[in-house]
Parts: sequence; C-alpha cells; structure tokens
Amino acid sequence: MKKQQNWMIDEITCAGRENLDVVHVERYDKKEDAKADREVNLLQKMGFNSQSEIVEIGAGTGQFALIAATVCARVVAVDVSPVMLKQLRLKVEESGLSNIEAVQAGFLTYEHSGKQADFVYSRLALHHLPDFWKVIALKRIHRMMRTGGIFRLWDVVYDFNPDEIDKRIELFCNTLGEDIKKEWVREEMEEHIRDEHSTFRWLLEAMIKQCGFEIEDVNYSPDGFFGKYILRAI
Repeated sequence: MKKQQNWMIDEITCAGRENLDVVHVERYDKKEDAKADREVNLLQKMGFNSQSEIVEIGAGTGQFALIAATVCARVVAVDVSPVMLKQLRLKVEESGLSNIEAVQAGFLTYEHSGKQADFVYSRLALHHLPDFWKVIALKRIHRMMRTGGIFRLWDVVYDFNPDEIDKRIELFCNTLGEDIKKEWVREEMEEHIRDEHSTFRWLLEAMIKQCGFEIEDVNYSPDGFFGKYILRAI
C-alpha cells in the first residue's frame, strides 16, 4: 500500500494508535461489538442479497464482513492496519468462506475492481481522517458505487452546539456506561477527542451532500456523539 501522490496524507499514520497495537487488536472483539447481525439485517431490508457486492472500509477484525459474506456474493474487506488484517484473514480462513477479499488499503488508497459496488459499509473509521481528506474519501466512495447504491456510515459525529463543547466532552470522557467501562478507560476516550478527527454533523452532512449522496435516514445517539446514516448514491 502506498500513497498515490506525494502530497497525500499517510493513512497508516492516521489509523489510530490502538488499531496498530497487537494487544489492542487481540482484545478488539471483546472491547467492541459491531452489532454485525443487526447491521446486515438492516441492509437486507434495503435489498442486500445473494447477488450483492459490498465494500467495507475500515473492516477491522472482520465482525461485519464475516456475517455479510453469508448473505451476499462478494465482500471486499478493506483496512489500513496490517495488524487488524492479520486477525481478519485468520478468521476468514477458519470460517471457510471463499467470497471475502481482504485488502490492505484505506479510504484514500483502495482501488476498486470489478463491477461497481451495490453497497459500501463503514463503521467508526472515517473519523480518522481530517475533514479535507473526508471529502476526498467520500468522493472516492461515490465513484466506486453504482447509482442508487447504499452507503451505510456509522461514525463518531458531534450532534451538539459548539457552545456545549466543554460540558459534552467531559461527559463523553467521564460517564461511560458500566458495560463500556469494563473495557474502555477515560484516557482512551480523551485520546480519541485529542488525536482523531471526529467532526460536527453540520460539517459532515454538507460534505456528504457535496460528494453526491442523498441522506435517506440518520439516527443520532442521545449523548450526541454517534451518527448512523443511510446514504444513497445519486
């Protein structure tokens, strides 16, 4: 995997420290539940079936890819982290599934081949890119999809007024649910805010529309930190 131009950002350096850490990746499935069954069921209601081809960007250890592959024709599981991909490939080998292609790349470096994707899926990955690069990523996703295709985007998105930043961030870092506290600590939440690139919904949604997507549905978490989008390529 290499940068396409000298002026391009290095996606691996943006991957997040923990996603390149062997210990974190080995414990990832215990720390993070992708709700893959629920997500696949949601996509099935929108036409995801045995003929569909889907690209997942930020596939991690393959929680979603492995479930999706039991339903559709082809899954391309893309991740910049070689550590994550090693875990994913081991799980694919153990599963016996033959329709998952694991690719080390990211939003800015993945080159799609074959027919245009019917679906694209990305969960908790886009926020690793600064906003300028989010726009380039969204444009690249749009180009790899067929017209009318569905992009499911689930990410950390700030759904609150900028005047509330201090209060909201403190709550985010300090009042995690008991189930999350068992695996995530305050320092990790602070690291996310400090070192990664989550953005406000009014910025992200402008990018989404500018890049050729229609927002069909969006749901924000009550704490104002997570957005789940259904986007259609137009």
